[in-house]
Amino acid sequence: MKTQDYHEGGPLEVVAFRVNEQEFCVRTISVREIRGWSQSTPLPNSAPDILGMINLRGTVIPVVSMARKLGMTAAAPNPRSAIVVVEVQDTVLGLLVDRLSDLLTFDGSTIQPVPEMTGGYDKRYTEGIIAHADGMICFLNLDRMFPDVAKLKAAA
Repeated sequence: MKTQDYHEGGPLEVVAFRVNEQEFCVRTISVREIRGWSQSTPLPNSAPDILGMINLRGTVIPVVSMARKLGMTAAAPNPRSAIVVVEVQDTVLGLLVDRLSDLLTFDGSTIQPVPEMTGGYDKRYTEGIIAHADGMICFLNLDRMFPDVAKLKAAA
């Protein structure tokens, strides 16, 4: 879904989380469950953002380090870390985040486009920015973050 679709307004429910002290969110409709941190089994020769795989009630799913996926330095997982289990293009995967923030509801018209900057950053993963009383949240687009999600599923 594109940012323009939200400008018409209406409620937008998101799961907010922190990665390297920055706030991000994804639509709750993409989230299947939220789990505490558990060790994953590494996959040989996998991409740097793939931590490994976990067994989710009999189904093996890949776990992605959101810090690495977003080009940040990954901190070691700790008791506050969480795995946000999402479904992207009919594939289930886990997103390792530093900690959960909240479940929030916004009016879709409050989403602002990411500002244009020359030579600064790659904004393809971003749906927009949500400004609220406690700061700003980067609204992520999981379909654009994981265009080759079928390869992740095959790896697991």
